[in-house]
Amino acid sequence: MNAELKKATDEKLKRYHEKNLTARKGEILFTGSSLMEMFPIEKFMEERGNPYIIYNRGVGGYKTEDLMEALEICVFELEPSRIFINIGTNDLSDVSIPISQMIENYHRILLRIKERLPGAELYLMAYYPVNYDAAAEEMKPCLRVRNNEKIDAANREVQKLAERVQGRYIDVNRRLKDENGSLKSEYTIEGMHIKEEGYRAILDDLMEYVGEPAWN
Repeated sequence: MNAELKKATDEKLKRYHEKNLTARKGEILFTGSSLMEMFPIEKFMEERGNPYIIYNRGVGGYKTEDLMEALEICVFELEPSRIFINIGTNDLSDVSIPISQMIENYHRILLRIKERLPGAELYLMAYYPVNYDAAAEEMKPCLRVRNNEKIDAANREVQKLAERVQGRYIDVNRRLKDENGSLKSEYTIEGMHIKEEGYRAILDDLMEYVGEPAWN
């Protein structure tokens, strides 16, 4: 992480910590990297009359090792009862990080959460697809590494990981995908990140998990 991004991230974590001081304990948490941070779930809940209290503590640019270091602010301070996690896509963009290493880091994150919050319900979200053909030119080198084949392989490992930690693997991607299994071009900003319309498309499917009865 370069110095400029680290400074912005540190400031974001400071804001999150300040918000956590007045947040309600035992609610629902979204955490992970930019694809989670950009999910306007709090806005969506306001539009729906706040049926659930959901806090978003995603941090753009985070890899699994970064979230490991920030668990106190991004998870533990809130003492959530239900946690939706989407972390690891930036690891997938790094040719030096094999899927096995990413999964091992992810496993360590989940074990720490289970140790500190043994009653929390863990939802491991499937990674979203990308669209190379709709990508901005500057994004294409990244998407040659983080392609849909690699994402599918990583999702299979995340599904196994969910079973190992007695969590739940959830895939709400069906409305995001085109006929080729890529991220629909109308939903993507530059081939990878998702517009608000894309998040709206998967909201109802996700809410089935958000609102289901406690199972842990």
